[in-house]
Amino acid sequence: MPDSGLPKSAPASPWWHLYLPKTYTVLKEGYSRRDFRDDAVAALTVAIVAIPLSMALAIASGATPDKGLITVVVAGLLISLLGGNRYQVGGPAGAFVVIVFGIIQIHGYDGLVLATLMAGVIMMAAGFARLGTWIKYIPQPVITGFTAGIALIIFSSQIGDLFGLTVKTPGNVVGEWRAYWDARGTFTPAALYVAGGSLATIVLLRVWLPKLPGFLIAVIGASLVAWALKLPVATIGTAFGGIPDTLPAPHWPSISIARIGELLPSAIIIAFLSGLESLLCAVVADGMTGRRHRSNCELVAQGIGNFASALFGGLPATGTVARTATNIRAGAKSPLSGIMHALIVLACMMAFAPLASYIPLSSLAAVLVIVAWNMSERDKFRMLLRGPRGDALILVVTFGLTVFVDLPTAVETGVVLGAILFMHRMAQSVEMQTGFGLADREVDDLREPEGASQQTILPPGVAAFQVRGPLFFGVAAQFIDALNLIQPPPKIFILRLGLVPMIDASGAVALEEFVHRCDKQGTKVVLSGARPALMKILGEMEMSRRIAGVSFAENFPAALDTARALLPAA
Repeated sequence: MPDSGLPKSAPASPWWHLYLPKTYTVLKEGYSRRDFRDDAVAALTVAIVAIPLSMALAIASGATPDKGLITVVVAGLLISLLGGNRYQVGGPAGAFVVIVFGIIQIHGYDGLVLATLMAGVIMMAAGFARLGTWIKYIPQPVITGFTAGIALIIFSSQIGDLFGLTVKTPGNVVGEWRAYWDARGTFTPAALYVAGGSLATIVLLRVWLPKLPGFLIAVIGASLVAWALKLPVATIGTAFGGIPDTLPAPHWPSISIARIGELLPSAIIIAFLSGLESLLCAVVADGMTGRRHRSNCELVAQGIGNFASALFGGLPATGTVARTATNIRAGAKSPLSGIMHALIVLACMMAFAPLASYIPLSSLAAVLVIVAWNMSERDKFRMLLRGPRGDALILVVTFGLTVFVDLPTAVETGVVLGAILFMHRMAQSVEMQTGFGLADREVDDLREPEGASQQTILPPGVAAFQVRGPLFFGVAAQFIDALNLIQPPPKIFILRLGLVPMIDASGAVALEEFVHRCDKQGTKVVLSGARPALMKILGEMEMSRRIAGVSFAENFPAALDTARALLPAA
């Protein structure tokens, strides 16, 4: 066969290439001693940030501080080792605080372990089903709404530790503030001084010496001051008895069909949050480095990391934007920086566990106040409020439901509202050649159609409409009424579909109903310019049999010739 001169396409890669970890890719490309040194420096930098933050997030989630460290060590190591991003750093995240706290309150920590195990399986299944790109289609107002809502909840949950109150909070914002007011008599000024000093240290270091680890310096400084002055403040030691200096052995929770059913909704929301946060983080990392991640490989790694974290007594994990960005800015070259960061945290846990008992809870609360401030996305929230009214409504509803109801309800409602808004906008974009939008609420029966003059180019008794945009269920109900725009009914109706990129089952059924209405009033239908993808769907639905009286034409001139041929019979 002679060479056509066209470039030959590369052979398709095996499917399993999609799941090769970036660690393999990096080592295959070559890994130098200088790369190792850069990764080690970045790993130390990120570990210094992760240690106080992971303990603070664990406490805010209703768990013990060692659970956060275990999550960093186990899940962080596996996410970096097996993931599809070169720079992703995994661990506990603020997004999980609300859902984890709720699960522990209702089902206990053992219930959280089972839910996280199930979430790991769900994420692995989603990755192998190649759903990694689908999770990115969550509307931005939904993401910003629940993220800002979580930030407010985290801030609210820390008021007790900030002021040294002796209080047991119910886990919802309104109830928390009532409990704080009732416990105002237990206010401890020393706790507020420690928290204020920690906050001031973090903020001032960010302004004047941003390269220094503000979280760690603030926590160590607060611990030294509280110990030296013997301040009457709650510490990790007094509240939790310290932290262990080794990883626990893997442990299976009690499993039953009934318990799986109870925890399935929680597992789904953990899987959703972990997948969403990690893939958004991967996109941010790509933007900072110019690299490309493997989304499905990343989902599988997140699933394995969460599964293992639960077995070892950790918390749900995901890729975190702050720690990943810190990793990149610190000069990381490969996933080995994330692996080493987990090992460094493990080494610190083994060497300095007894010293953690002196950390004041109010200093960790100050760390979480900064985390909440960073999560609030104030600028993006204000920008979206000034956007289209539909998007602003979704933002406010998602935010309100997150704060005052619960996160699963907020996400579900936000996604549904976003889908409805999208369908409405798509329906508005689909219109006939006459200029009538198919999503218009009303049609003025006394007004002549704007495109009526177009009919003068057609043979007498022939009408033609052109559909622009996807023919889907959002416009199906309006599509079947298009024939009423022309009175009296024509003998031949040419329906031009060349600008219809896709059709779904509802659109196909509407097309069938349209043809049947035409047949009842004696109008023959010619479909013109239908694309191969559209014809394939019509064929799969056996529409050629269901609309047997319809003629098909390759283009509009051919449709006119068909119409002229049909006119004598009509």
